[in-house]
Amino acid sequence: MSAASLPPSTSVAALLFDLGGVIIEIDFERALQCWSAHANVSPSRLRSRFRFDREYERHERGEITAETYFESLRHTLGIDLTDGQFLDGWNAIFVGEVPGIADLLARVRRMLPTYAFTNSNAAHQRTWSRGYASALSGFERVFVSSDIGQRKPEPEAYARVCAEMGFSPEQVGFFDDSEPNVTAATALGMQAVHVRSIADIHDGLSAIGLGSR
Repeated sequence: MSAASLPPSTSVAALLFDLGGVIIEIDFERALQCWSAHANVSPSRLRSRFRFDREYERHERGEITAETYFESLRHTLGIDLTDGQFLDGWNAIFVGEVPGIADLLARVRRMLPTYAFTNSNAAHQRTWSRGYASALSGFERVFVSSDIGQRKPEPEAYARVCAEMGFSPEQVGFFDDSEPNVTAATALGMQAVHVRSIADIHDGLSAIGLGSR
């Protein structure tokens, strides 16, 4: 749902933000570039083979370790890298904090409690929790798919996160850069905004009665 289509509301009691693409800029191309250099193959070859597949999703639910996931990548990408070399590329996807997001979060945190919910894995969590500690410090809690064993856009994942936040889905304003995640959240009753830029967050906050500019 776009911010423009959200009805004005005073019922939102908490805010829930995705991390990658909303708080932290990510670029999977950086992983492919790193792996191609280690394997001495072209990035285009890896790009044509890489998939957000079943093993990727299992890794994000914490069902398999990074080592098991990297073994699956050896087969799907057709490269024989060490776990350490895979980890180099895996952690290279983090570009930096989205410009302007720190000021926006500081402002909205004075209005409502804020939380984060990310599809992530243990290896990535170790990286972003250290590298972006300042940006994450104001969240009441950061929910991680590999910790709770469920990932977006699974309805059960949203229901569990809302319950642990202590709010009904209808009371939660949700911001995510994935349209399927937003669609699933909206179906559950959350007031969800598809984030393509920080302007969408500003507009979404205004649409639910929390102007932040």
